[in-house]
Amino acid sequence: MSSSEIIQFHNCYILRDHKIIKEDLWVHNKKIINPEPLFFVEKKSPNIQVDCRGAIISPGFIDLQINEAGIQKVAKGLLRYGVTSFCPTLITSPVQIYHKIIPKIKKQNGDKNGAGVLGIHLEGPFISRDKKGAHSVQHIKYIESGFQDILEVYGSLDNVSIVTVAPEVDKTGDVVEKFVKQGITVSLGHSSGNLADGERAMHAGANFITHLFNAMLPFHHRDPGLVGLLTTDSLPPGRSVYYGIISDGIHTHPSALRIAYRSNPEGLVLVTDAVSAMGLEAGTHYIGEQAVEIKGHRAIIAGTSTLCGSIATMDMCVRYFKNATGCNKIEALECATLHPAQVLGITSSKGTLDFGSDADFILLDQDLHVHATFISGECVWDDDNPETQCLYKRVQY
Repeated sequence: MSSSEIIQFHNCYILRDHKIIKEDLWVHNKKIINPEPLFFVEKKSPNIQVDCRGAIISPGFIDLQINEAGIQKVAKGLLRYGVTSFCPTLITSPVQIYHKIIPKIKKQNGDKNGAGVLGIHLEGPFISRDKKGAHSVQHIKYIESGFQDILEVYGSLDNVSIVTVAPEVDKTGDVVEKFVKQGITVSLGHSSGNLADGERAMHAGANFITHLFNAMLPFHHRDPGLVGLLTTDSLPPGRSVYYGIISDGIHTHPSALRIAYRSNPEGLVLVTDAVSAMGLEAGTHYIGEQAVEIKGHRAIIAGTSTLCGSIATMDMCVRYFKNATGCNKIEALECATLHPAQVLGITSSKGTLDFGSDADFILLDQDLHVHATFISGECVWDDDNPETQCLYKRVQY
């Protein structure tokens, strides 16, 4: 298929402008286009017409937190679950690991070889020792000399898109402010901080919370901690609070999901926090140097009860979230598409089906199971099921 060809996806329902509408989707030069100028100005017709057989077309899923363990293998595997771009996540590690890995993980668009890389998510090491979760306590760092400490630990920030820090380790907010000035999203997490700590960081430019409820102080009625940021009235004008949540039935109770959703539906971002154990059978496996035990749908540090990421997939999280909260399909899909794009400030290209956006999208049935994944208008994965296949499978590009 040539990118110069005009493709019309018809007999479909598309997610656009917070609605699912029966409308065709047009793709040209790897972008979603407005077809009207084609007809009335350029007098052109589509080169290819794709019968979607009543499928829903949604922007591709974006996962802001997938634990790094072999980028190419992970990126390729994500396509079947509708993820078209993601942030590989590096948890608290020795300094030499940061210096070795950060320069190697480049931002890149996806293709048939795997989902696109939106930049690294550095989850630590500037976090609370009391809320370390599965992070190695011996590698956790304090901020003593300001941003210079950050640069010495990471070595480079060239390929970084998100950094998770505990707000209480940045007493003035100067470090958060410097990250934001470099175009890096600051997320708050693995924290013993109170609401005031969180509000200070938000005023400095933070706009995200890492896996809400997990690895932070529990909600308390006199000081709700970082959870209180969902409804705080002490934010700069126009500032939105976004928060990641793991909707896998393990990390977050359905009642907690409902509380978060009903408190701040516009800020909810579904993340998998998936580890490379995704898809492994029950038993003990080694992921890097860490022994991980798979028990049912849980991934734990071997010999403990500590969760170390999930083995969930994004499409499963979307369906579980919809069922647990009672939200509609639009809201469930936007939590995995529009909202994560808003966190990174990339909605002009990702997370929507607006004219001019990258043609990264997925075809789903009415129960939100993924049947095909497209990146830059090219089919990069399909379920190979004759009953659900679209006509694109039989078109010679």
